[in-house]
Amino acid sequence: MKRLIVTADDFGRSRAVNDAVETAHAEGILTTTCLMVGADDAEDAAARARRIKTLGVGLHVVVVCGRPVLPQKDIPDLVDDSGAFETDLVRAGVRFFFLPKVRRQLAQEIRAQFEAFRATGLALDHVNAHNHMHLHPTVLGLIIAIGRDYGLKAVRVPDEPASVPGSAAPGLGQAIGRMFLGLWLGLMRWRLRRAGLSFNDRVYGIRHSGAMDRARVLAVIQNLPAGVTEVFSHPARGDWDGVDPAAADYRFEDEFQALVDAEVAAAVTASGADLISFRDL
Repeated sequence: MKRLIVTADDFGRSRAVNDAVETAHAEGILTTTCLMVGADDAEDAAARARRIKTLGVGLHVVVVCGRPVLPQKDIPDLVDDSGAFETDLVRAGVRFFFLPKVRRQLAQEIRAQFEAFRATGLALDHVNAHNHMHLHPTVLGLIIAIGRDYGLKAVRVPDEPASVPGSAAPGLGQAIGRMFLGLWLGLMRWRLRRAGLSFNDRVYGIRHSGAMDRARVLAVIQNLPAGVTEVFSHPARGDWDGVDPAAADYRFEDEFQALVDAEVAAAVTASGADLISFRDL
C-alpha cells in the first residue's frame, strides 16, 4: 500500500508562508505542516490551523539557525550575545553532546517549545527539527523523553533514498556518505521503535531543498514506492522581509505552485496513494 504525507516546513515563519500553507491544503495536495513556535508569525499560523482543523500540524523544533522561545538569560550557553542560536551545525552538535550545561539548557528550550505548541490548542501531529537536527542523538533523545509529556506519537525520519526520481545518479562520494548515514538512520529508527513512536519510511525534499518544483514533485509521485513516503518543501507566496540568508536562493513560490498544480494532483490519484498525515500512521 502506498501512503503519502505532503508537508510544508516552517509554518509561522511569515505571513507569506502561512498563506501558502493554508491555500495548498485547501486547494492542493498538502496534508501536513510543522509549526515554528518561536517564529514571527506563529500566532497567525496557529489561528489558521485551529480554523482549518483538517490540516495536520507538527512541531518544528528549532535549536540552530533561529531564535529561542526562552529569554537569553535562561539559556546563555545556548545562544550568542544577540540571543540567536548557533549557525554552525557541527559546532552546535559538538557542544550539545559534550557540554552538560549546554545539554541542560537545550532540554529547557525544547520543553519550552513543546509547551508553546500545547498552548496553541492544536493536536500534535508529529515532531521534526529545523535543519534535521533531530538526527543528533542528544536532540533526538530529548525530543523523545520530553515529548512523552506532550502526546508525541510520530517523528520524521529524514531518510532520503540515494536515487531521487528525476535527478542525476549520486556520485561515489555521495554513495559512501549515504552508506554511513544509513547506519545512523538505522539507530534513529531503533530508538523510535523502542519508544513506541511512528515514523515515515522515506522522505524527499532534502537534496533539492528550496527547489521542490512541479517537475521534481511530479517525478517523485510518478515513481512512488509502497510504504509511507513523505514529501516536504518550503512553500510561500513570494518572498518577505527578513528571509534567512541560508534560504536566499529558495524558490518559495515554485514550491507552492507544485502543491496546487492540477497535474500533480492527478498524479497522486493515478498512483493509488492515500494522502495522509502522521497522525494516520
